[in-house]
Amino acid sequence: MAGLITKLLGPTFYSMGVSEADFATYLTTCMPYVYGILAALVVMIAVMIVATRLKKGVKGLVRGSSAVAFLTITAVLANAVCFGPMRSNISTFMNAPQLELTEETTGQSKETVKKVAEEGFVLLKNEGLLPLSADVTNLNVFGWASTNPIYGGTGSGSSDATLNTGILTGLEEAGFTINADLTKVYTDYATERGGAATGAASITSQSWHLPEPTKEVYTDELMAGAKDFSDTAVIVISRSGGEGADLPMDMNALVKGTYGDAERAQSVAPDAYSYFNGAYDNNGTTDDFDEGEHYLELSNPEEDMIDTVCENFDNVIVVINANNPMELGWVDEHDEIGAVIYAPGPGVTGFSALGEIIKGDVNPSGKTVDTFVKDLFATPTANNFGNFVYTNVDDLKNQILAADNAYQGGMAFVNYVEGIYVGYKFYETAAEEGLIEYEDYVQYPFGYGLSYTTFEQTIENFAADGDAVTFDVNVTNTGDAAGKSVVEVYFTPPYNNGGIEKASVNLVQFAKTGLLDPGTSETVSFTITKEEMASYDTGIKVDGGGYILEEGEYIISIREDSHTVIAEETFEVDDDIIYTENKRESDLVAATNQFEDYSRGNFVQLSRADHFANYEEATAAPAEDAYILDDDTLAAITAVSVVGYDPTAFDNADDAMPTHGAKNGLKLYDLVGADYDDERWETLLDQMTFDEMAGLINVGGWQTTAVASVGKIATSDCDGPAGLNNFLTGMYGTSYPGEILMAQTWNTDLLEEVGRSMTKEYVEAYNYGWYGPAMNTHRNAFAGRNFEYYSEDGVLAGYMAAAEINGAVDNLVYPYIKHFALNDQETNRCTFLMTWASEQAIREIYLKPFEIAVKNYKGTPLAVMSSFNFIGTKWSGGNANLLNNVLRDEWGFTGMVETDYDGSYGYMISDEAVRSGNDLMLGFAMAQSNVFTDQSATALLAMRKACKNIMYTIVNSGYYTGVESDPSSAPDKMVTTFRTVDIIIGVVLVALEALFIALFIRSRKKKAAEVK
Repeated sequence: MAGLITKLLGPTFYSMGVSEADFATYLTTCMPYVYGILAALVVMIAVMIVATRLKKGVKGLVRGSSAVAFLTITAVLANAVCFGPMRSNISTFMNAPQLELTEETTGQSKETVKKVAEEGFVLLKNEGLLPLSADVTNLNVFGWASTNPIYGGTGSGSSDATLNTGILTGLEEAGFTINADLTKVYTDYATERGGAATGAASITSQSWHLPEPTKEVYTDELMAGAKDFSDTAVIVISRSGGEGADLPMDMNALVKGTYGDAERAQSVAPDAYSYFNGAYDNNGTTDDFDEGEHYLELSNPEEDMIDTVCENFDNVIVVINANNPMELGWVDEHDEIGAVIYAPGPGVTGFSALGEIIKGDVNPSGKTVDTFVKDLFATPTANNFGNFVYTNVDDLKNQILAADNAYQGGMAFVNYVEGIYVGYKFYETAAEEGLIEYEDYVQYPFGYGLSYTTFEQTIENFAADGDAVTFDVNVTNTGDAAGKSVVEVYFTPPYNNGGIEKASVNLVQFAKTGLLDPGTSETVSFTITKEEMASYDTGIKVDGGGYILEEGEYIISIREDSHTVIAEETFEVDDDIIYTENKRESDLVAATNQFEDYSRGNFVQLSRADHFANYEEATAAPAEDAYILDDDTLAAITAVSVVGYDPTAFDNADDAMPTHGAKNGLKLYDLVGADYDDERWETLLDQMTFDEMAGLINVGGWQTTAVASVGKIATSDCDGPAGLNNFLTGMYGTSYPGEILMAQTWNTDLLEEVGRSMTKEYVEAYNYGWYGPAMNTHRNAFAGRNFEYYSEDGVLAGYMAAAEINGAVDNLVYPYIKHFALNDQETNRCTFLMTWASEQAIREIYLKPFEIAVKNYKGTPLAVMSSFNFIGTKWSGGNANLLNNVLRDEWGFTGMVETDYDGSYGYMISDEAVRSGNDLMLGFAMAQSNVFTDQSATALLAMRKACKNIMYTIVNSGYYTGVESDPSSAPDKMVTTFRTVDIIIGVVLVALEALFIALFIRSRKKKAAEVK
């Protein structure tokens, strides 16, 4: 029975992101009720069969009554399911107001999205071809992706793309006429990409299909007609990305459905094979990709198409519509390619900007947020990204699987061997140290982007007195077109060979000018605290770890990009400044080592010492012994799994049992605007029962539950970073671009507008909880979710994220900044994925965007979503060092922390979470690991703190703040609806039973009369 239900209903739930194991847990919970109904059905049938032997009148009464009894039992058990294990799910759906977004709000969103594309599309190459001359009105648009482009990504960062403006429409809006014969070739060839690549709300499917027509379609007749139509060609190349799988590193093996020697492809995207099923081969007899070719380089049909276009046209524009930076060396191999525009998924109206830019109505001002390299297999992370599975843990895996059917079966690791040398920080430093020739490796630097005009930037009024550096940058438009300029400020610290690791180039601040007409200027002022240039020392000079500003010369430079210096100034630090006893001004307490003891792992980390002398050793693939989990680590992992976790081991006998279940008469509404330390919070928490606390903590799947004792209403949270995406209520908002395009604007004012416009739709949907924005690091170009994260640089990501969430504050929406932390790949993300990294790398690279976002957030409420992965031996959601010591104590965060999807997975244990500072479980309390077995004083105090953090966040949001009356006084629609339906059913059943009895009495009277 369970198997049949799984077969029928499973796919629907899986498309929502519910794993097969989690769905099985739902069934396990609900099956007793189903079995009760089936048992009642069997009894009813048996009674009806037996009743055939009874007299006619009695037979009718028994049969009718048995049917009424069955229907009554079914109704009672259905109510028990709906108000028991499924209450949170059904309540969320039924209590959601039936609202529609106003045209004014969606119109504002569309306008904002278009602005993001106008300022975010990057002009990578321009040999004078763009903007096109006014006499060019016809365009030949080549590439199948022109008819089926990428608008965003998949998973929680997806959005409804059905009404989005396409590339061809965007060009037509700008006044261009498109060659319809070419368009028909592509639409006749394939109408769909073959999966969720265009932004469908799916986590469990990806599409790597690239249905590019083969060269035979480009007949002499077709090309002759194209040349007659226009002398200008546009080529569109698209690549997708999304949640659930990293991008394939061997497309040849993927297409053939064979692994063979393609271990690399299998290791990076093992799940991708199940999506592809080896069924796609575009050419039939010729491989689309040669052996070893990856997803971020051209397929053979694409190469053929580009060759054909360049053979027939001298004016070629290439549009790279990809969410991940591709290898683009080929654009310089064709002289006919006069311009290249990088246009990641732009949301609903973004492609309208493409035509404006090509025509010249908009001057592009976007800058890259990643380094475009010539060989993605030659990066420091290439050999240490993907699927690395421990081989000596079968016993533990079997134990966990026996205890938790949601366990994904893996126990994996990833070594962050590159340390702090991520992206441009490696390439700039490696070039300075003589390890590489920069031009051999980098095609387009970080922070790179062309314009239709020229700018001059000069540093003025530079001063480095006291604790800060101040200066102005005067920006003048020296060209012939109006445009915007980005001021990129970097610092170069002193480096001592063999000492604390430091990159030679580090973004520290940035700003974007307004629209400058030719000949006009704008002055941008900067104040940079010197502590922003401090390095984290895990113990070379600072005992116990801490930040240090080492003595020596510091260079402040403004640059066109990470590699091209415009101007620079220097200042001296006379003596080491150690920020331990005298903390950094931006911290509440001094930072000290919180991760190094259990996160460092056993690998050689890349070091700048002796000109990166250990590069080959450090960046090599893990050695055989790396796949063997040592005894101490195995014991540590066992202790935090469902088979080894003992909550009582953390109890404190000195803790006093808190009050619960008191009748103090206080309501959550009474604490609107109350300080976090207001003593009334304790009075309110005293009123909650143990079951209420457990329910509030455990049922956080796209919601928070109602708590009757304190008058807390049920609330709704939903995805996602690319716009309103509530699959529970079926309400979807405007499709926004991914964070990568947002970041390419380098415009914090615009990002604040994005946050404000996007969350206005959340408000109209009565949804004040926003699962976004996401701000993990682009550690590797093949990471599937890079579209949903801003950049390879934490400073850029942090300030862009802060701006976006500050826009949400205006609407009283609480963002869940995510995924905290080191969730930088999709492969094995739901397994025991042990991320090994040094504390310096963790703090300077991977925590940096979160730190900046938290410290620059302008108000409450705020929330954080922890991540699936482990930092060393500690799951992120069960890591008090991360969630309490760093997030709250150091950075001053006040609010709630929620898990990523709580499917238990063998380690997501509610008791450990709340004791560690993770307050809410993003699930439905279906897992055994959600059960609080320890009701000690220590456990209850942790649960109280979690409930306080949840309610503090909720009461400071639009659910309570600014409303005229206590929202808990409103009727519960679910209760009201069920009560009404139950009354109707009850009346009908009573009437039926009365009818059967009446018929029986009538029959008896009739027989009695006949006897007389």
